[in-house]
Amino acid sequence: MSLQESSDRYPFREIEATWQKVWEDTKAFKVAADPARPKFYCLEMFPYPSGRIHMGHVRNYAIGDVVARYKTVRGFNVLHPMGWDAFGLPAENSAIEHGVHPAVWTYENIEYMRAQLKKMGCSYDWDRELATCDPEYYKWEQQIFVRMFERGLAYRKRSTVNWCPSCQTVLANEQVEAGRCWRCEAEVVPKDVEGWFFKITEYAEELLAWCDRLPGWPERVLTMQRNWIGKSEGAEFVLPVVGRPSVAIRVFTTRPDTSFGMTYAVLAPEHPLVDRLITDEQERAAVQAFSAEVARQSEIERLAADRPKRGLRLRARGLNPFTEGEIPLFLADYVLMGYGTGAIMAVPGEDQRDWDFAEEHSLPIIPTVERPPGWVGEAYTGDGIKINSGFLNGLTIAEAKKKAIEWLAAKGIGESRVHYRLRDWGISRQRYWGAPIPIVYCDRCGMLPEREERLPVILPRDVQLRGKGGSPLADVVSFVNTTCPRCGGKGRRETDTMDTFVESSWYFLRYCCPTYARGMLDPAAVGYWMPVDQYIGGIEHAVLHLLYSRFYTKVLRDLGLAKLDEPFVNLLTQGMVIKDGAKMSKSKGNVVDPDDLIRAFGADTVRLFSLFAAPPEKDLDWNDRGVEGASRFLNRVWRLVTAHLEELKGVNARPAIGEFSAEGRSFRRTVHETIKRVTDDVEDEFHFNTAISAIMELVNALYAFEPASQDTMSREERGALLREAVETLILLLGPFAPHLAEELWARLGHTQRVFRQPWPQPDPRALAREEVLIVVQVDGKVRSRLTVEAGAGEERIRDQALADRRVQDWLERRKVERVVVVPGRLVNIVTAAK
Repeated sequence: MSLQESSDRYPFREIEATWQKVWEDTKAFKVAADPARPKFYCLEMFPYPSGRIHMGHVRNYAIGDVVARYKTVRGFNVLHPMGWDAFGLPAENSAIEHGVHPAVWTYENIEYMRAQLKKMGCSYDWDRELATCDPEYYKWEQQIFVRMFERGLAYRKRSTVNWCPSCQTVLANEQVEAGRCWRCEAEVVPKDVEGWFFKITEYAEELLAWCDRLPGWPERVLTMQRNWIGKSEGAEFVLPVVGRPSVAIRVFTTRPDTSFGMTYAVLAPEHPLVDRLITDEQERAAVQAFSAEVARQSEIERLAADRPKRGLRLRARGLNPFTEGEIPLFLADYVLMGYGTGAIMAVPGEDQRDWDFAEEHSLPIIPTVERPPGWVGEAYTGDGIKINSGFLNGLTIAEAKKKAIEWLAAKGIGESRVHYRLRDWGISRQRYWGAPIPIVYCDRCGMLPEREERLPVILPRDVQLRGKGGSPLADVVSFVNTTCPRCGGKGRRETDTMDTFVESSWYFLRYCCPTYARGMLDPAAVGYWMPVDQYIGGIEHAVLHLLYSRFYTKVLRDLGLAKLDEPFVNLLTQGMVIKDGAKMSKSKGNVVDPDDLIRAFGADTVRLFSLFAAPPEKDLDWNDRGVEGASRFLNRVWRLVTAHLEELKGVNARPAIGEFSAEGRSFRRTVHETIKRVTDDVEDEFHFNTAISAIMELVNALYAFEPASQDTMSREERGALLREAVETLILLLGPFAPHLAEELWARLGHTQRVFRQPWPQPDPRALAREEVLIVVQVDGKVRSRLTVEAGAGEERIRDQALADRRVQDWLERRKVERVVVVPGRLVNIVTAAK
């Protein structure tokens, strides 16, 4: 299908609307499993339906669409789905503020954002669309919750949580930024609540081990995950408290070999023994004030290496069991109750954090490892022989660690231990707009999971949202009151809902079989499509979503529902969109509306700019002139092709390679070098910006070729070369500007759409050069350049370099000692004074 307008300017509004309708009417991107074809699963992180897509979305989805379209024309059976991460607090807050039910708000936003994505020309299989707030979706995660509960992987306990008083809900540690809520920026406070947890710590070792088996992931993300899991191997032992025989502090250390250098010990302010260590009311008041101040910090802030460590000295004293000497006890913000035992021994001689703290509090520093000569002024963390360490003296660090643990075990006061920084995943949220937790409380039978045949536990619509503490579901009598799944008596439903990260931890699996009704996952479909071959999203999800998805996938594997260990083979974390020096956001007033840009310039222009302005993994600095430049380029392409349509339509074949003129061979080499450059940039590194730059250079070459070729070659040769170059241009541009490519391809007379064509391949004969440029260096500095016949031998290149007049000027008073020839690249002449 082709529009017939003739205009110097690309009529993007009509053309984009036309091709979007064609794609939708023909279900152009609908896909089914085909074991006879290689599959490629391309996925961008699905959006929260907040109401409008922003430029960050545009960039993310444009990257994914280029990959999906490129893999399609490379012969892959491409799955490229889209859906909605539809539960979440903003819908609930909007309902409170504007009186609109969260379901109405959410589905209206989905309708609007779906239309926006279609206007972008993304190649999604919309038949696979899903929304996580649909009971037909979340009933399956309720089923998994039940099975996890039965296996001890889901449990309930009381714990201190991060509480946002504004959002009235629990926050994960990662959702606390600088002591404030990541969404509303209210100050976060600690609060003791009953809540539900997933036992992710059960998988800590496997999650850590697989970080070394994901070569397609950015090392930065893997490092963040390794650090969050935080495996530490060492010893745990009892530290007595002087004069308090009934009180003993269990401390954990990764360096038991340094125990003779322990000059103080530190407890987390929230440690349960702190209250028993306090001597009087004055000290109690100081401890409470210090603890309250620390509680306002996030864990990430408390552990940050680049901030001062704050501490409070207690009056109680500990006893170092290795030296039997008394040591002071401190509370400090850098020790966490959830890691290890919540108490550490401090060895400032071999730990820089302890060194800094000891210097600040005038505490002794005892080195326990022999230093290299000249070492002064800081802790030593390298290898060496033990000193000042009693029975460990003279041993290596490894030997001393082993012997120290053996000594602790023999004394009955300690043993070896492995600890992880990773905590179990708290999934309880005291809010309405989330998936109900399928638990029933019965006075006779206790706490029970709902029977699977009674799932889903549907979130009721008749709820009064008040914005107060606690879940509003507790006020919905028809929801709370139920029957016990065991005895049939009166029961009460759990009123907490699940963290929305539960929904996003398996949506990529459901895309494989969105309408499958006999279970959560269709084994055949999941077996064909999974794992995701390319996952694309923001670096901000490095710990939360990506780690939870890896965990949930392993749980489903162990439940027999999926036969894979990891969900994502390759991961691309795209940079942010920056304007006026800051990330685009409504609060900063620097948002650029994609709808306005699409109306003014067209979707292809917006896509092209977002891909050309920076490599995908780097931040993109917004530039209005860059958008205008992308528009000018597409208009150049439009004018170039439409101006030669009549000439090109009559050309069907290319003459044999030997029949090209010298000028023709040179131009054809440019075309095929462009194919190779674009292919390499897209295939290997996702360097879309340099791929587009190569296409722009080809357009420049085409504009230069058009007048130059009229007098230097036959009409047949010119037509054949022009046809090949224009078709190549359209095919290479297709993934980046699909509407323009479809239209121009059709106008050339093709009946099959452009994305049914194979990707162009570089012709080795066209790439062969008859002459090559050789750089000539004298003593490593460039002094001349030679044009030599391709394939010339080293001796001939050497002789030509030495005979070059500019080179001879540099050799006049020098003696040539040797000549190094790198064929096809350079000659380096090494000289000495005569």
